Amino acid sequence: MCLSFLSCESQTSITNSIINPIGKTIETRFNVPSGFTREDDNTSAFDNYLRSVSLKPNNSVVFTYNGSVKQPNDVYEAVLDIDVGEKDLQQCADAVMRLRAEYLFENKLFSKIHFNFTNGKAAEFTKYADGFRYSLKTNTWIKTAEKDYSHKSFRNYMDLVFNYAGSLSLSRELKPVVNVSEIKPGDVFIKGGSPGHAVMVMDVIKNEKTKEILFMMAQSYMPAQDIHVLKNFNNKNNSPWYSIAFDGNLKTPEWTFTKNQLMRFSED
Repeated sequence: MCLSFLSCESQTSITNSIINPIGKTIETRFNVPSGFTREDDNTSAFDNYLRSVSLKPNNSVVFTYNGSVKQPNDVYEAVLDIDVGEKDLQQCADAVMRLRAEYLFENKLFSKIHFNFTNGKAAEFTKYADGFRYSLKTNTWIKTAEKDYSHKSFRNYMDLVFNYAGSLSLSRELKPVVNVSEIKPGDVFIKGGSPGHAVMVMDVIKNEKTKEILFMMAQSYMPAQDIHVLKNFNNKNNSPWYSIAFDGNLKTPEWTFTKNQLMRFSED
């Protein structure tokens, strides 16, 4: 009896070969099930960036910002090779913003790196890089530093964003994806608020014959911790691939989302 979203015929062709231990990126670490191919987004290079993000060696452990091991420690298939920082800042929505901003920074799209604080104040990387610093007391940006567009300056800017933004502010910036079948890498499942949570869609694959669509997700959590690719406990044989054919709720190891919580960054 077939209990997963895949057909019986599809299941028989799937072995424990999804994970390639020597792969160093999302694309090379995770194979696609038979009959599936990766979906390319012709409107953005963000999908290629996410698939090429460096991973730590297979079976690496997720650490929190203070060096302790994440608990529970069995909810992920891989760990992204991206620093978490030394403060309890880069949590769930922060990890989503970090991945988006790193892509834009790498491509020198500096003017597109901008987020809003929870109080509604705009936080633009170009303003920070030009030497302006945010004053919470006056809710204004004040010129106090020299111009600096280095990655170190970018990381300091991101820590500022992490400190004053979160899932609520990010959910207000993103636009809804009306049809979950249109999911693509870079989309975000997000529940804004306190508590709230957000995960980034890292990859999407499709079976042209059956029209089945699968995707994988990555997250950080509380306390701030390494960004990691989530296991799929709903279908362990196919983990970390999830199906868009979930009934009502999308159950991830540490949060449950609904279909109407799928959102997308604007390509402004």
